[in-house]
Amino acid sequence: MDNSVFMVVMNHEEQYSIWADDSPPPAGWTALGVKGSKQDCLDYIRTHWVDMTPASLRQALAG
Repeated sequence: MDNSVFMVVMNHEEQYSIWADDSPPPAGWTALGVKGSKQDCLDYIRTHWVDMTPASLRQALAG
């Protein structure tokens, strides 16, 4: 059984990913405070990342 703990991270474009909890997020990514199993983190992302369009493109299209 895999007991790895992950965290949910987000970048400036409001794109989500998961990262191993035992190391700091990579440059340009911010930890959101959500931690758990890989599946728990992916479930969080699935329910919160509803628009995969990068933030800069959404802003450009909004005019």
